[in-house]
Amino acid sequence: MNLTPLMKISTGLLMLAFMPLAVFAQRKADYGIFGGVSSYLGDINPEKAFYSPSPAAGFFYRYNLHPRHSLRAAVFAGGLNAEDRDFDNAFQQNRDASFSGSAAEMTVQFEFNFFPYATEGKRWNSTPYFAGGVGMVLVDAEEAALCPAIPISLGFKINVGKNIGLEAEYGVRKTFYDNFDGLNYLTVPEDYHVWTHNNDWYTFMGICITWKIFNKLAGCPAYYDVDAKRKR
Repeated sequence: MNLTPLMKISTGLLMLAFMPLAVFAQRKADYGIFGGVSSYLGDINPEKAFYSPSPAAGFFYRYNLHPRHSLRAAVFAGGLNAEDRDFDNAFQQNRDASFSGSAAEMTVQFEFNFFPYATEGKRWNSTPYFAGGVGMVLVDAEEAALCPAIPISLGFKINVGKNIGLEAEYGVRKTFYDNFDGLNYLTVPEDYHVWTHNNDWYTFMGICITWKIFNKLAGCPAYYDVDAKRKR
């Protein structure tokens, strides 16, 4: 992933925005880091879900409202690229368009666990989950732009140790921007119109490592968040 100076500065500012959350960590808060790949969907790549993956990374803060419900604030960044030459149809071979860039996002998502779950729970406790929310993405490809996005994610969580969890996640981002690839003003044959309604999308897929850090002022961590009664 080749982040330009603009992308590096923007990602750094987004990271600083979350630093105050660490100071006020509570018993119900989780932290996580993400590593994986990102990919692009748009005029050049209309339908291949895992086309031309590029390195991606991120981190998040999650507040657990309930063993099934959480709020997650996250910063992810990854590379995006595509080439018409990768596709066999005559129109794209003749157009011969390509681009390379990156995207950094700041999102807030509501997570729903299909089974009760907490990072401070029983070992091998697990659940699939769904997440959706709102966000902003800074794109640095054919041109630099800041635009809104709708993040939707599916994943699976499992506890692997004391206060440590692993998550596998795949997420798609619908943007309201159509110039990732520089093709927003081109007229294309009807057979090659993109199902995404002329707005570019991107995806993240990877593994998250989560952990719980207790604040001594927030209470004793001697009991589980999942279906456990407070000891008297």
